[in-house]
Amino acid sequence: LSLYSSPARETKYVENPKTELEEGVSRLRHVLEPYTAWCQLPLWFVFSDLELTGSSKVKADSSLCSGFFSEGYEFLQKPPAGFYPRLGVISFAGIIGLFLARGSKIKKLVYPAALMGMGTSMYYPQQAVAIAKVAGTQLYDWSLQGYIAVEALWKDT
Repeated sequence: LSLYSSPARETKYVENPKTELEEGVSRLRHVLEPYTAWCQLPLWFVFSDLELTGSSKVKADSSLCSGFFSEGYEFLQKPPAGFYPRLGVISFAGIIGLFLARGSKIKKLVYPAALMGMGTSMYYPQQAVAIAKVAGTQLYDWSLQGYIAVEALWKDT
């Protein structure tokens, strides 16, 4: 008997059952898969100067995608001071909104958006005022159009 050998053990791999959270994340990933695939860079964009056999080259007009991706990439490489903490607070407000929105589907849309809007308006008050003015004007216009439509229906009957 050798001192360094051990008897072979019979092992069996048992996979842990998935939790509700893992199942929910899996369903969310499958639902969002078409949208996330749209955001990924295609191979022709990455290898636009790759030479093929003969004199043909892969050429693509990258003017549509390049501006969007390069600006976003540069912004995330050199963000303004305090950007990530602000992003964290705003995202956390959205998560709290989802937690508080138990029940109806309308609450699940309204609460996170409202809490994220409030969090965003704390950090960006000037932009929030500008958006509120435009939204108020649009809401007034829509309500006026609705009033005119209802009045026209009322007069016809």
